[in-house]
Amino acid sequence: MAGHNHPLIRPATIDDAETIHAAILGIAEAVGELHKVRSTPDDIRRFGFGPTPAFEALIAEVEGIFAGLCLFFPSFSTWQGRPGVYVQDLFVAKDFRGLGVGEKLLKRLAAVTRERGGHYIRLSVDTGNHSAQAFYQRLGLRLSDAEQIYAAYREDFNALADAGDDEG
Repeated sequence: MAGHNHPLIRPATIDDAETIHAAILGIAEAVGELHKVRSTPDDIRRFGFGPTPAFEALIAEVEGIFAGLCLFFPSFSTWQGRPGVYVQDLFVAKDFRGLGVGEKLLKRLAAVTRERGGHYIRLSVDTGNHSAQAFYQRLGLRLSDAEQIYAAYREDFNALADAGDDEG
């Protein structure tokens, strides 16, 4: 297909919620974590396209066929004193892998971020996903040896929030 070399990159709309969710499921399946996905397309619609969107996404299409997704949200580095973006999800559909779709999505995101005054892209990658790590390094993203990601989810998060309610 000639269009493989020239995907159309466009901002996602609320009409893409099902496609975005399917891509998230594709990522989870690829890393053997499908059982951990709790989100729904309605969550994507509600939190991505409501009055205060929690994220944005870029969609790649080749000849009208979904080829990839880059889901991101604003970030700010207090040490750099500059805004940027955090990439939550990058996904390329199986039929389009190896054709530069992921690279084009990240390059477009970098351009959009710079147009908005941003200065960096951050993301995390599964420790066992060596092909993704090599891909990011090839594009100039570097592994930070100064940081580790910590997270509180579900019960741990609720325990923190409950304790914070007591402090109010």
